[in-house]
Amino acid sequence: MVKRLMKPSVLSKSNLFLRFCIALAVVLAFGAVIRKINDFSKTPLQTTDGRTFVKAAVVEIVKDNADETGNRNGYQTVMLEILEGAHKGEKLEASSSSSYLYGTVCQVGMKVIAILSESPNEVYLSVYSFYRTQVLYVIILLFFLSIYLVGRKQGLRAIAGLVFTCFCIWYLFLPLVYQGYSPVWCAVFTCIVTTAVTIYFIGGISAKTVCAILGTVSGVCISGFLSLLFCRMARISGMNVSEIESLIYVRQETGIQIGELLHAGILIAALGAVMDVSMSVASTVWEIHEQNPVLGAMVLFKSGMNVGRDVIGTMSNTLILAFAGGSINTLIFLYAYDYDYQQMMNMYSVGIEIIQGIASSMGVILAVPLVSAGMAFFCGRNSRKDSHDYT
Repeated sequence: MVKRLMKPSVLSKSNLFLRFCIALAVVLAFGAVIRKINDFSKTPLQTTDGRTFVKAAVVEIVKDNADETGNRNGYQTVMLEILEGAHKGEKLEASSSSSYLYGTVCQVGMKVIAILSESPNEVYLSVYSFYRTQVLYVIILLFFLSIYLVGRKQGLRAIAGLVFTCFCIWYLFLPLVYQGYSPVWCAVFTCIVTTAVTIYFIGGISAKTVCAILGTVSGVCISGFLSLLFCRMARISGMNVSEIESLIYVRQETGIQIGELLHAGILIAALGAVMDVSMSVASTVWEIHEQNPVLGAMVLFKSGMNVGRDVIGTMSNTLILAFAGGSINTLIFLYAYDYDYQQMMNMYSVGIEIIQGIASSMGVILAVPLVSAGMAFFCGRNSRKDSHDYT
């Protein structure tokens, strides 16, 4: 037991320096790869010459569009003071729509985002939206703060993993897909990278981390394979999504393989849930082994499965509800219009939602025995050796 705990400080310092060098080399290599992947020019899909989005403040309501009952029709006419850009400080008249997607109900002192359309002879201004950037930053900050206050050190690691995941989706997955690479394989590659880094942040270098990574990647790949299989069985493809007309135009201009986007989305959607389950099972089995190193592989495997069964019940429900929440508008239409049962069950949108939810959930379910078996094999293999150390 004493031999296991005592380690020379010099060796610890050398290990720390070696890990730092390896981490630095990995970061530099990854940065070079990201820079290379993003070294391209996008094909312009819309004309933006002479048009910019600028922050402005409402200084006067020139003409309101509210009637006696309070309903609004048409446009407001307001005076805006430009707060940034080449026209900063200028006061210009602008129109603001009362639609649900564009414009806003302006009030004096309100900050908005305005579309500034400029030609050689005139400048035209219209209100695009309420300025909500600061509000969104505050919401994100509150989210990170809640993670830190509850998780402390582990919370900081979780935040780092989350930021890295968002970074990879924007600077790794999307650029590769945009350049014509297979969205499915791009999603697999992104999931592997984000899983390895995120779980490393949480668990460091250990057998628990390795098993959680392997279980997560396996579960996500299972979800992707099942989505391909189920879609083929149901004769559904990525060309049957609701935004297909717009996507076809994007494909014609960029070469994006839009037929695989459906399955790539399932892979990324399943990643968080599978990672959660894998890390929970791996951590539990590891903790049991640490508290009682004499337990054999079969006992550890059963413990992992027992924990996994409890997690499966909630996590599968979470995934199904997440997909249902994302398609709540479709569900409202189905309910309000009282579609015939056969019509409803054979709609592409319904089939896609069912396949997405079930394929992702099955990835979560099948990750449990994989992680349990991996942790039981590793910890159980060392149980006899550990038992001698404790005697």
